[in-house]
Amino acid sequence: MAPKKPSCLRSLLLPLSLTLLLPQADTRSFLVDRDHDRFLLDGAPFRYVSGSLHYFRVPRVLWTDRLLKMRWSGLNAIQFYVPWNYHEPQPGVYNFNGSRDLIAFLNEAALANLLVILRPGPYICAEWEMGGLPSWLLQKPEIHLRTSDPADNMTKIFTLFRKYEPHGPLVNSEYYTGWLDYWGQNHSTRSVSAVTKGLENMLKLGASVNMYMFHGGTNFGYWNGADKKGRFLPITTSYDYDAPISEAGDPTPKLFALRDVISKFQEVPLGPLPPPSPKMMLGPLTLHLVGHLLAFLDLLCPRGPIHSILPMTFEAVKQDHGFMLYRTYMTYTIFEPTPFWVPHNGVHDRAYVMVDGVFQGVLERNMRDKLFLTGQLGSKLDILVENMGRLSFGSNSSDFKGLLEPPILGQTILTQWLMFPLKIDNLVKWWFPLQLPKWPYPQAPSGPTFYSKTFPILGSVGDTFLYLPGWTKGQVWINGFNLGRYWTKQGPQQTLYVPRFLLFPRGALNKITLLELENVPLQPQVQFLDKPILNSTSTLHRTHINSLSADTLSASEPMELSGH
Repeated sequence: MAPKKPSCLRSLLLPLSLTLLLPQADTRSFLVDRDHDRFLLDGAPFRYVSGSLHYFRVPRVLWTDRLLKMRWSGLNAIQFYVPWNYHEPQPGVYNFNGSRDLIAFLNEAALANLLVILRPGPYICAEWEMGGLPSWLLQKPEIHLRTSDPADNMTKIFTLFRKYEPHGPLVNSEYYTGWLDYWGQNHSTRSVSAVTKGLENMLKLGASVNMYMFHGGTNFGYWNGADKKGRFLPITTSYDYDAPISEAGDPTPKLFALRDVISKFQEVPLGPLPPPSPKMMLGPLTLHLVGHLLAFLDLLCPRGPIHSILPMTFEAVKQDHGFMLYRTYMTYTIFEPTPFWVPHNGVHDRAYVMVDGVFQGVLERNMRDKLFLTGQLGSKLDILVENMGRLSFGSNSSDFKGLLEPPILGQTILTQWLMFPLKIDNLVKWWFPLQLPKWPYPQAPSGPTFYSKTFPILGSVGDTFLYLPGWTKGQVWINGFNLGRYWTKQGPQQTLYVPRFLLFPRGALNKITLLELENVPLQPQVQFLDKPILNSTSTLHRTHINSLSADTLSASEPMELSGH
């Protein structure tokens, strides 16, 4: 009897597509030989050893470096997502330029002799803002996201799966080399021995494996996502992930150990690995006070405020990320400190409260905090609300941002609001090469305040890590580029990765701009270090992960799935 012809890979059964990006791609084939529980590449038995890399977390000028290091590590494939919101910021408006040039990234992978496992979404999770779904979906308030038929009987599901797929190759599409970090918890790590042992055991079984992550990268700007595990948990700016290739693109001991394992099962490229990138130290630099955020409202919101009886969400006024200022006026004088709060956990996610420009404190999601305010008839009440990243995991989690309920002062529901959607990035890009005029600012600044500093680099430029000792929380830009959030007081991340290409070399002035949201240290200084600090002793919880393999379970390494 003639052998059965191997079945083609069906996208409905495997939500992955192995893309072959070679000149003769039209003559090549990738099949599933289910009778022999294996893949066939061009008719020959094939097993992939892959690693995850997210092009949207790595600046384009660094793609080649990261991909070549992955190939040198012994990988024959990479796996990555395509986040919908990264490419369609508004309905019908598409962006595939610069670091969003998907075709350019695929070509870079081909030049590195790496196959591609493409996971195009539309939903990706990946600890990315709203799991890759665009926030403009929430302009329909009644929308139900990430829902399907309720089907939580795993035995029933897999029985049904095996009815249609009784055989096939062994695949682990997400073998964790590390884990993500949340603000307020310790930096997650996973031991080299646990990772290598689990990989070797799977390769002995003939399995194909993808390591998540092989290079994590950075959640620049406002792109970090968030989880909800009893409370709201925003993801840090760093996505280092304790991965084999560090956030700055450097090989780690984990990489060399994994390469040794892979070399037992397939050939690895010869030759030396590219060395770590040059690093730079600079500072400390003393930043200068530019002015309170409220002094710049005309520039931050040039179209003026939106009027509404009740406060509106970010989504309702088409503000995707960042910050929005809510303003109203007191309708009577309050002599005694009076409770001020937002009911029903209606602050999404963090509110900085000011009365007549004076910072009063913070209201935070899930914390049920109250402030106690006083003020005169007509006093200006300002609430700056920060979007800390939309939930990236969980069914029907429509994570609207802003004030979801009208605030209450004493027994009075506050109405008649002015809302200022703030375009802070536009302002910073406009002003960063310039010296701003002198703006009036408080003698003892606190609350949302801009600081800046221009500085030259006298030596050679290298990758570096911005350290903000004593600062509280805010956003930072280098030469107009939004590095991301810092939250020094909360931790664990204490430094922000600054790729060298963001810095101007000898002979030019660089500019750093900070929006500090709460309190500034007595000495408003920053430093550039040659090593990252991703953990701090101030964090309250310790987070570790372990292998999915039973033989590497350890009581000291519990794991909680996030849902990539």
